[in-house]
This record gives sequence, structure tokens and C-alpha cells, in this order.
Amino acid sequence: MRRERCRARSGWRHKRRHRGGGEPRGGLRARGRGGRIPASGWNRGGDPADSTCGRGGWSGRSLVSQPTLLAVLAHPDDEVLCAGTLLAQRAAGSRVVILWLTRGEMTDAWGPLPTAEVAERRMELGMQVAQCLGVEGRFLSFPDSAVQATPEAGDEVARVMAEIKPSGLITWGDAWTRGFRHPDHQATGKIARDAVNFARIAKVVAPEQPHRAFCPIFTLRGVHSSLPTVALDVGGYADKIFEVAEIYRRAIGFGAPEWIEGRLRSAGGRWDRDLVEEFDAWETGSGLVDRLLPHRNGPFFHHPEREG
Repeated sequence: MRRERCRARSGWRHKRRHRGGGEPRGGLRARGRGGRIPASGWNRGGDPADSTCGRGGWSGRSLVSQPTLLAVLAHPDDEVLCAGTLLAQRAAGSRVVILWLTRGEMTDAWGPLPTAEVAERRMELGMQVAQCLGVEGRFLSFPDSAVQATPEAGDEVARVMAEIKPSGLITWGDAWTRGFRHPDHQATGKIARDAVNFARIAKVVAPEQPHRAFCPIFTLRGVHSSLPTVALDVGGYADKIFEVAEIYRRAIGFGAPEWIEGRLRSAGGRWDRDLVEEFDAWETGSGLVDRLLPHRNGPFFHHPEREG
């Protein structure tokens, strides 16, 4: 399939009141238990300096002391819903990683193609978007439209977390409404949240070292959620958000600009901003922020972690 490059949407205009990819390295690797790609997955580091649409390239600051934001999502296109947040975190110099559990092979956007070919096309699109966002992209091979939140699935994602050692997690919440309530979305959210706990267990993640540092959870906010809300003004990243959405719209029909703009403006109206992405804050403070990490402290008494 011809690779499409990110192009700015000339039709998008908005008043900014406030400012708030590629081929896989090493290709598909040997599959692990259960026929899935092992925790290292199919991955590519997305350096915005190498991207045609990266936001300003790497900051030049060492990432050693910078937080790492991990987004665990079900399908390559889910990230459109949090693209502005990923861009804001990268602009702050953080490491950002997207982990897709499935390859989205059940779409019929290309007609009666073999499932394996559809999976390759979807992975290529995901990596292209990761490169445009300037983030790392990885795939596991959970079955599209059949993701199950089992302990084994949690262990598999936990091993990735133990390697990446995230400082914060974006994933799906309960996803009540049509489209969002895809069973894969609901299962992915539970798998990712469980994996935060499983990543602490040496017997699960060996040979990686356990990841026991505090990793706050942020879920894509559902319309009926009663959890505290953390909101990001993403107006400064609007052009980029629409660029990556257009990649998916041209290829598989998802990402209509009118729908995306309406969603962002609806959230923005609740915060007196033009365009906003909202998340449920499971264990951190709420409010309007420039980025998710470092997290805003909340009135929580956190469970202690054992030493050693």
C-alpha cells in the first residue's frame, strides 16, 4: 500500500485563545506463548526530528529524568482520541509510547482481503501515525474483536510495562456509548489497569525488573463517568490532531474532521477553552492542566509499596 505522508489540513481554522511510523525495526519477531508477539512486540521509536510532521523535534534534553507516558489502546486509530495529549507530553520532552493490543485486522475497509494483509496495512498505518506524533509505537497480537481480560493477558502487558517503566498510563475506561463501548475497548482498559499491578510482581515480569513506581491511571472520559476529570487544552495541537486523523480517514473511513472537532469543542465548552481532551483521573488531582505528567496531586492516601 502506498505510504501517505502527513499533510496539513488547509481547511482547519480556529481561534487560539490559550496554548495549553515507518517500517518496524527488526520486523515481526518470533512469537511467544500463545502465538502472540512477545512483549517487545512490533515497534518503532518515533523521533519527531525524523518525521515530516513532528512538532519541533526532540527538545535536546535528556529523557533520563523525564516522565514516560504509556497509552495502552485496543486498535490502531484509538489514539486519535488522545493525540493532543500525546503531543503535549512529547513537547515537554517526555518519552511517549503507544501500545496497541490488536492489529485491527477485522476491519472490512479494504474489502475481502486476507486477514494477514489487513493486519499488515493497519500496523503500517499505526506506525505512520506514531512517527507523525513523534512517539514510539508497539503492537501485540491480541485477536481483534475478541480481546479478553484474562490474567494471562494482564501478564503479557505487564511485561511490556516492566520494560518501559511508565510514569503514567492512558487507556480505555468503561466506554458506555455506541462506538466507544466496543468490547475490545472495555477489555483493553481492564487489562491495562490490571497490568499496572502485575508489573510489580517479579515472577510475572522476569527477566525484567518489577516496576513498582507510582503509575497513575488516566482513562478516556466516558459521558456517564462520575470520576474526577483532568482536562488538557489542545488547541495548540489542532493541526496535528487533524493530520493524523486524516491518515485514518483516507484509509479506513474513521476520523471525520467534523466529528473530531465537535467532540473537542464539546469538552472545551466545559472549561472555557476552544478544544479540550478529557480523562478520568483515577488516583490523581483533577482540573485543567498543560500535560498529564508530572501528575497533579490529589487528596489521596496511596497504598505503600514494599521496599526491596
